[in-house]
Formats: sequence, C-alpha cells, structure tokens
Amino acid sequence: MQIALYARVSTVRQADNDLSIPDQIRQIREWAIANGHLVVQEYIEPGASATDDKRPVFQKLINDALPKPRAFDAIVIHSLSRFFRDAIQFGVYERKLNKAGVKVISITQQTSDDSAGEMMRRIISTFDEYQSKENSKHTSRAMKENARQGFFNGSRAPYGYRSESTEIEGSHGRRKKKLVIDEVEADVVRLIYRIYLNGLNGRALGIKEIAKHLTAQGLLMRGKPWSIQKVHYTLSNTSYIGELFFNVRNFKEKVTRPPSEWVKTTIPAIIDAKLFEDVRRLRESRAPQSAGAVPKSISSPILLAGIIKCGVCGSRMSLATGKGGAYRYYKCTNRHGKGNHTCSSKNLPMDKVDQAITECVIDKVLQPDRLRSMMEELRKRIQSGKDDKNGRVAEIERQIKNTEDRQNRLLDAIESGVIELDETTHRRAQQLKTAREALLIQIAEVRTSPLPPAIEYLKPSQVDSFGKALRKLLQAKDSSLIKSYVQLLVGEVVVEDGEAVIRGSHDALAHALHQMKMGTCNQVPTFIHDWCARRDSNS
Repeated sequence: MQIALYARVSTVRQADNDLSIPDQIRQIREWAIANGHLVVQEYIEPGASATDDKRPVFQKLINDALPKPRAFDAIVIHSLSRFFRDAIQFGVYERKLNKAGVKVISITQQTSDDSAGEMMRRIISTFDEYQSKENSKHTSRAMKENARQGFFNGSRAPYGYRSESTEIEGSHGRRKKKLVIDEVEADVVRLIYRIYLNGLNGRALGIKEIAKHLTAQGLLMRGKPWSIQKVHYTLSNTSYIGELFFNVRNFKEKVTRPPSEWVKTTIPAIIDAKLFEDVRRLRESRAPQSAGAVPKSISSPILLAGIIKCGVCGSRMSLATGKGGAYRYYKCTNRHGKGNHTCSSKNLPMDKVDQAITECVIDKVLQPDRLRSMMEELRKRIQSGKDDKNGRVAEIERQIKNTEDRQNRLLDAIESGVIELDETTHRRAQQLKTAREALLIQIAEVRTSPLPPAIEYLKPSQVDSFGKALRKLLQAKDSSLIKSYVQLLVGEVVVEDGEAVIRGSHDALAHALHQMKMGTCNQVPTFIHDWCARRDSNS
C-alpha cells in the first residue's frame, strides 16, 4: 500500500528545539517497512495547532488526497492528535477522505475499519480535544500569573524595549524574562511624541508625515521603514507609560476581550502619563470622524462652518434651508439628525448671524487697545516659550554628554583589556553611537524650531495699522477673503438664547499680524496648526 506520512508539532519553538518531528518520522517509516508499505509522500507541519484546519501543509495533504486517481491509499500519523484535536472536524475530514478511498491510520492508536473502530476513533478524538482545552486553560492561567508578577510572556519586545533574562527559573528550565528600556529605541519613541504634539520646525506633522520624516532621517524601526500603522500604534500604546496589558486579544476568534479580562504588567515607563494624555486628546481632535475636524470646515462655503456650536446641547450647527433653498439657516446637527425633540434650540438666519459675528470681530477684537493688550500678553508667553526651549536644549546637551561618557568608558575598558571586543560589545558600541546621533538630531530640531512671530519688534503704530487694515478687509465684499480671516481669527462661536460667545486665539492674531507685516495679507493660510481654540481665549 502506498502511504503519505504526516508529522506535526504545535509551535515553531518545538520544531526548532524538540526531537518530536524526527521521532514521528522515524517511527512511521519503521512501521511502513515492517508492514510492507511504501512511503510516497511526506508532509511535515512545523508550528501549527491541530484545533483547526488553518494549516498550509495539512491543506496541501487533503488537496493531494482527494483527486482521482488518488496519489496514495492512506495517511499515516503517529497519533490521532497529530491529525486533529477537534472531534467534529476530525469526523468531517475523515468522511471526505473515506469517500476518496483514503484511510487515516495511527501507528500508536490502531483501530478497525468497522463501526466499532469508527466509534473508538471518535472517543479518542474527543479525549484529545478535551486534553487540548485543559492544556490551554492551564497554560493561559500560568501566563496570566507570570504577567501579574511583572514578567514578559511575548517573544518580541515592543519597540523601545528589549527582554532580558532574570535569575528566576520558569518552565522547562528556561529563565523568566522582564522588559527593560532600550535607550536607543526609546529616544525615537520620545521624538515621535514630541513631534506629534509640538510639531517640527514650526510646522505641525501628522502621523503620515512623522513616518516619512523618521525614515528619511534613517531612524528606522528595527531596520524597516516606519509606516502610518506603526506610528499610530506607538502613539496609542500604553506600554510607553509603563502599562503593558496581556490577554487583550482572542486570536482564535479574532475579537478583543473585555478589559476586565486584561492582565496589567508594570514595566519601566518611557514617557510620562501627561504627555501620553495630551497626545491622545490631540489624536482624537484630529480624527476624521471628529465633529470639529478642520478640513471639513475649510472646504465648506459656509462662513462659520466647523466653529459655530449649539449652546443648548453642545452639538455643531450646520446648514439648513427653507422654501426650496431661498432661506438658509444654522441648525443644530442634533435636531437635524435625530429630530426637533432632541434639542430646544432654534434655527438661526445665516446671513444675520454671519453679519453679527463679523461686526463683533471688527468692533470688539480689532480695536487698538484690545490688540495691544493681547499682543503684550502673547509677548510674555513667547518669552516663557524661549525659556522652555533653552531648558530643553540644556537637557539634551546633558544627555549627549552622558552618552559620550558611556562611549568613552566602553572604549577605555576595551583598550585596557577589561572586556573583550566581541559581538556583544560591538553591538553596544553601535547602539551608543546611534543614540548620540539621535540626540544630535533632536538638539538641532529644538534649536532651529521657530517661536511664534517676533511681535516684540512691532511698534504700537504697526499694531494699530494692522487693526485698521484687517477691519477694512473684513468689511470688503469678497466673501472668500472674509471667510479666510474669520476662520483664522475665530476658534468657536457658541449660540444660545439669542446670544453668541466668540472665542479665539492670541496666536492666530499674531500670525495674521505677521502676515500683514510681511505684505502677504491677501494670502492668509486656511488654518494654522498650532492654534487651539480655547487656549489663551478671550470671550
């Protein structure tokens, strides 16, 4: 009889380190010779669970067995658990093979071909399935406890960390592992957070641009270019504030487990919790589904698109029309989408609201005394920003000196013969070199990053001229120009009971003033990246 040999182990580690597969193959070959059978095909599956059929070698075996004329007469396995650990799936595939005239034979659990033998195979398969589930339960329990005690269960550490063996012995004689910070990678993680929150060279960068910048600078993610997904994962991974979670994902069912089943492992933090939270809020505000996403408001022809809000329920207000488009209103999106019963606010005539807001900006904001007061306040904040910048430069200089000292100590130890120059010391020297280069890039970025426009050099007369010119522009008939300046100067308009509260940013005014001074007032940017509507706002 011509037979196919199938051997399997559950994990790649078993395939690399165990002798199970060679032993299965040897025993099956000896059995074939002793019984006068010829092995015509061998199918070896290293690292695949038998609880399902998602095994490439197994699928090739089945595909080769089913066509006619058949390539072999039987599939020979060491034990039935090598074929399947699921009783129902075992029965399904056994029936398929029986219809094709191919038998499944176990050399250690031999059964007859009659109904009694079929029942025995079902019983054995059921016990195999039960044993697999019990093993999985105990393994999962042990790994959860391992995580609670602060040890690392994974095989590959998150970017920014490396796993180190401890003195504590685990299962099968292996040492338990803990995560420690990899300073070279951790500096890149910190850089990603700083760029996302503060921008680069005075320009805000999104996730895609950060990925492109890192790759262009040669700061690769373990030898591979950064992608949008990798940067996003870095910005949202709680591991970097010292909270690594285990048992989050059910990979078999491809679902996320409820947070109550997650197991938290405390690890060294790379960034502080406040920075992580600031980045989280910024990511949410930039999300496309965010009601205040800037691009939507910019592309809209409505003057106050994206910035006018209902004061009753807090929802945005959008365009609503009446009489076939003859009348246009601002209407609460909550009422517009869910019905008038959801909010008690009223429709607001768009032309009247637009005119009132524009006149308010002209009469209340762009007055000489108000402008000078706000410029003085912003001037103080710019000086504070300079002090922060100088402090950051000093901190990076300290890190550079510390890294250089570590490099020198390593070289001195090698030269004096205290340690040998082997693969480990060479890798460490390279890591220190890379860390120093990353710090030099950081300090260059901090030193060259501009502060807001240098308004300390603007005379009071220039501020007054700016106010007059901008008032004139807002009174012009060019609706696109009016919209550009209103969107630039006004951060939020909250309307309730016939009253509107306007909020804006000092930075936005300084930016517009700088544009006016440079003679580019007719080319106002649609929005500026470092403007937060409620930061240093004035109602």
